[in-house]
Amino acid sequence: MTDSELNHLVKMANQIADNLSRRDPIEVVADRVADHMKRFWAPSMKAQIIEYIKDDGADLREAAKLAVAKLSSAST
Repeated sequence: MTDSELNHLVKMANQIADNLSRRDPIEVVADRVADHMKRFWAPSMKAQIIEYIKDDGADLREAAKLAVAKLSSAST
């Protein structure tokens, strides 16, 4: 996956977190984001974003990063 494609995944994850945030606790938002990723993201997309947080995940917002961590633990 190219850097451009990875940047797009990061942007999408952050947008999903922003859109699903309704002033709820971060855990609730992260659960919603993880559920969205499970249902709608291709396996290759999920694998890439999981690898990204293993490296550092610096550009992911807190809720998105937590969602990817939840996604990672659910897939192992």
